[in-house]
Amino acid sequence: MADRPVIDPNPKTLPDILASLPDDTPIVMLNLLRFRDKAQYKDGEADYSGREAYQKYSEVAFGKVKGVGGEMVWKGRALAGVIAPEGETWHSVLLVRYPSKQAFALMLADPEYREATRHRTAALEEARLVAMQE
Repeated sequence: MADRPVIDPNPKTLPDILASLPDDTPIVMLNLLRFRDKAQYKDGEADYSGREAYQKYSEVAFGKVKGVGGEMVWKGRALAGVIAPEGETWHSVLLVRYPSKQAFALMLADPEYREATRHRTAALEEARLVAMQE
């Protein structure tokens, strides 16, 4: 278990993780999100709730998902962890399909997307992103 909350991909391990995924096949990303009550920006920016800051990220991110041929498959509110560590909670769950790991990597490299991730980082108390194959 990590000493501090995990929010963003680790830039040191991300290339190896992407390389381990199968080529030229759709990838579905499971997102588990826990929002902060109040967004925490490094530069002390605007007074947003975590959900509001995540919405600012989403306004850019989902356009970029579509731009690489991806789509939102499902989005919903997490209710309860039936099989989970005691006390673990998530606020939101998303399933996002990308046509390939290459499309996902292309989105991650997009300058506008990269700029928008500051809202995601500020918004989240903790997150998980799990790559899956259909």
